[in-house]
Amino acid sequence: MALPELETPVARTSALRLTLTSPLYRGATIAVFLSALGFSAAAPQIALFLVNDLHASLTAAGLFYLTNLTAPVAGYLVGRRSDRTGRRLGLFRLCAVAGFVGWLAIAYSTQLWMPYVISAVIGAFGGAATSQLFAAVHDEQQANPNPGNDGVVAVVRMALTGGWVVGPVAGSFLAAQTSLRTMLVATAFCTLLQVVPLGTQRTPAAAPSSDGQPHTSPGVRAMLPLLAFTTLYVLVYAGEPIKYAYLPIYMNDQLHLAAGLSGAVIGIQPLVEIVLMPLAVLVARRTGMMWLMVLGAGFGVAANVCFAVTGTAAGLFAGQILMGGVWGVFAALGIIVAQRLLPTAVATASAIFLSCTALASAFGGAAGGIGAAVVGLPHVFLIPAAFGLLAVAGLTVMARSAGDRAVDS
Repeated sequence: MALPELETPVARTSALRLTLTSPLYRGATIAVFLSALGFSAAAPQIALFLVNDLHASLTAAGLFYLTNLTAPVAGYLVGRRSDRTGRRLGLFRLCAVAGFVGWLAIAYSTQLWMPYVISAVIGAFGGAATSQLFAAVHDEQQANPNPGNDGVVAVVRMALTGGWVVGPVAGSFLAAQTSLRTMLVATAFCTLLQVVPLGTQRTPAAAPSSDGQPHTSPGVRAMLPLLAFTTLYVLVYAGEPIKYAYLPIYMNDQLHLAAGLSGAVIGIQPLVEIVLMPLAVLVARRTGMMWLMVLGAGFGVAANVCFAVTGTAAGLFAGQILMGGVWGVFAALGIIVAQRLLPTAVATASAIFLSCTALASAFGGAAGGIGAAVVGLPHVFLIPAAFGLLAVAGLTVMARSAGDRAVDS
């Protein structure tokens, strides 16, 4: 379905200026940073908390991440409600409070089963807060068209990435200086504090349907392009859990790299990603978003081949730089493409797209575990390379279809 053409203003305002001058854009940027800061601080530490404080086995601790599989269901339910009512920020605040309650309850858990149930039920709805922010930003942009609007989304998305850069370091430091429970309490308050930058703001109501009737949930047929795109995104993202699980082991046990060098290899990707995100928006104006994503998925294939066959620090750096290119493209443009593939239900689109990373993590983790047992290190990285080739093929088909014109209009 093609998007309606928007009237283009004569004057162009930079994305950064638009973000800083708009209370909604500015507040959303700060909010997603706080959300990512809290979640990324806890994510690497939660298994250690389960083992050390609740005496879980290593296997049981690993299974905790499967609780994220409820996130797409919760995200869809929240998104559908949001599209029916248009109350993006009200649902955002409710989800943020749910996330706060969930993390606080996990921090004070006394039985092993408690974090699993809390994460699967309450935490799933807490994770839907960010998708409501992106839907609110979309509504504001529909009410105030500007050529720099795509850049605003990239700026907000950069803040999300920035939180993930700072969070793991901050979480490790806080846990070492205090305790794992204290660190989880801090995560809870970061989740709650994301409502502060937006205050009591409201966004313009979502645009009515073309026939003037109340919004209804889109049918399966209308959602097929979005579902196809998110499936391909899962194939691209599935390499991330494999990389983070096995690349440090490979560098330490087989390549015997110094700790500082290994840290530099891991740390270079988000730096490249942040630099490339605004550039991706500019390039996409010339090439088309979907075609640029084809290139990004190709970078992922090349990156995993570097991990699998080079066997040197230089090769791993090259792979991580290429991975920065992958996420510089997908992080900046993915949410925009998802919303444009389902323009009548942008909150649903945002929720499905952002929550599908949980599915990708579970899928990639399972594939990596089996692959490591069968082919070993470093050849396990050929598995995400194969997933990436499938994504390249699928995205190429989408780019050649009529849907590409809808995305890039």
